[in-house]
Amino acid sequence: MNSDSGPVGIPAATIIIFRNAPDGGAPEVLMTVRSRNMSFAGGMAVFPGGRVDPADYALGEAIAAASGLSADEAAHQIAAVRETLEETGLALGLAGDIDAARAADARAMLAETQALAPVLEAFGWRLDLAQITPFARWFPKNENITRVYDTRFYLANLGTGAVDVSIDHAENTRLFWVSAQGALDAAERGEIKLIFPTRRNLERLALFASYEDARAQAEAIPVRTIMPQVVEEGGKAWLTILGDAGYPVTAELLENVARG
Repeated sequence: MNSDSGPVGIPAATIIIFRNAPDGGAPEVLMTVRSRNMSFAGGMAVFPGGRVDPADYALGEAIAAASGLSADEAAHQIAAVRETLEETGLALGLAGDIDAARAADARAMLAETQALAPVLEAFGWRLDLAQITPFARWFPKNENITRVYDTRFYLANLGTGAVDVSIDHAENTRLFWVSAQGALDAAERGEIKLIFPTRRNLERLALFASYEDARAQAEAIPVRTIMPQVVEEGGKAWLTILGDAGYPVTAELLENVARG
């Protein structure tokens, strides 16, 4: 169902960050509301993340052999780690002497350097990419949208989640913890807006009673690139995705789809 033609995607990466719910209910994930001034997904609730930068590729090349990853995959995981620190202040996918104060200092340095390698060197940290698990890859190249990202999604876990997060005051206006179903319910009430990939990912995440369940499914289902495609059925246009990639909902009326 995927077309071989279409635009070249902008490489991007994001981490879906889990924490245990304070009330003991369904696990929560961290979401952000993007600034309305952003050219992509402005005003939408999404998972923290962003594009893969040249410095991410350089560091990916340097660690590829030792990490057991391809240089390209390493670069995407590094970008996910960097963007998480930049946008939320959380030091995920990293190891060393890390506490809240050092994470805040590292975030400030990252804002200046725009690269993770000098931050790692300055703080004596190292990458620990085993903390994150590949979950999905979305590339909506068949859709009529201005900017097309080829985004890899990863999972990570904060456990108790007793960590402060704060917006970057640049790309985002709000950070909040919510269960996957809670986010879907908020969208139905009109409290947040969701683009098609985020909605589908939340529906998939709502299946899981714990981070461990989500990781187990992610490890059991090989990541395949999802390229939504418009299909005519019953006289109406539907935006559809692969039926065997772990998603409980695989189609939405095109007229209802929110785009970036």
